[in-house]
Amino acid sequence: MYAASSSVSAPPRSLHPRPAAGGGPYLAPARPAAPVLGAGRARRGAVPGTQPLSGRIDLSGAQGAQLRTAIASVHRICPEFAPVQVLRRSGRSVLLVGTTGRSTAVAKCLLDHSPAWAERIRHEIVAYRSFVRHRPPVRVPRLIAADPDNCTLVIERMPGRPAALQRHPLEAPPRADIRAALGAICRLGAWRPPAGTFDAPLDYGARISRYHELGLLTDRDLGDLQKLLHGIAQAAGRQGMGQFCHGDALLSNILMSPAGPVLVDWEHAGWYLPGYDLATLWAVLGDAPAARRQISQIAQSGGPAARDAFLVNLMLVLTREIRTYETAVQRSMHDTAPAAPGAAHPGAAPSGEEQRLLLRRLHDDCQLARRAVRAAVGTR
Repeated sequence: MYAASSSVSAPPRSLHPRPAAGGGPYLAPARPAAPVLGAGRARRGAVPGTQPLSGRIDLSGAQGAQLRTAIASVHRICPEFAPVQVLRRSGRSVLLVGTTGRSTAVAKCLLDHSPAWAERIRHEIVAYRSFVRHRPPVRVPRLIAADPDNCTLVIERMPGRPAALQRHPLEAPPRADIRAALGAICRLGAWRPPAGTFDAPLDYGARISRYHELGLLTDRDLGDLQKLLHGIAQAAGRQGMGQFCHGDALLSNILMSPAGPVLVDWEHAGWYLPGYDLATLWAVLGDAPAARRQISQIAQSGGPAARDAFLVNLMLVLTREIRTYETAVQRSMHDTAPAAPGAAHPGAAPSGEEQRLLLRRLHDDCQLARRAVRAAVGTR
């Protein structure tokens, strides 16, 4: 049995549109991005409690049968787990809050055992197990129990609040929160776990080619990014230029606790080109131009190769977000009832409109990053 953390994912929340201004990814004079409204998905944590199972979890019907199967898989590896509440449920997984003795725990059980999703949770289990032997320089949840075969993970529930409730925050988080989160990410980036512990989750060449085939990158984008990758490889030499990254460093995956930031959701952890986590933060801080400028300065402080690696990461992250929200917008146009990343609430704009506004901002940010990439290629 191993020790682990809080929720591996979180329930969606409703989105409020607000105008956002962005800073440039390149250190040349920071240009504000076009005003736009952001929308995202929120993380929500249930309050730890000792309520009995009855009245909190509905085990009736077909969905109840799935929950009973999930609870049984948890009890096989953690018999003392007493489920209290369903924190989040999707077609792929279910997240249960419960108690283990006097502590609160979160159990993640996979419902869709397709190879891609099974590989992700197994990768996350490997990460938590490795943290038991080799502690990273940031706070992470303790692993309590894990079963890779049945894709079940039980982790300690950490106290704290998310640094942001949405994937793309609607307004700039407090400066202290951004500073603490950025400090944790920089410490993690300077850490080098033992060789062979983690692999490289992202094949940069294949991902760039795929986005080009899908029409998300132009022919010039393809050539420019390939030139930067070639230059990075030459600068790195035989040793390679890898940096250990969280892989999904959203503010919603960082819990702000009195003892310091806690990073959760490690299913994408591994070796990336330097600055992947910084690029992720830059992409979601559209309403915090000062924070974006600080991130750009940190990325460029490592020299031209580190700057180029950050720009390659930024282009891929922004393109991924554009693809995600284009799919969401198309789905909302075909659905009779708008499908939002989170539940709507009084006063909220229609989810489809929120997604379109966010998509517009992402396209503006991508144009900004594209100009920075072309400038970087021109300096070579």
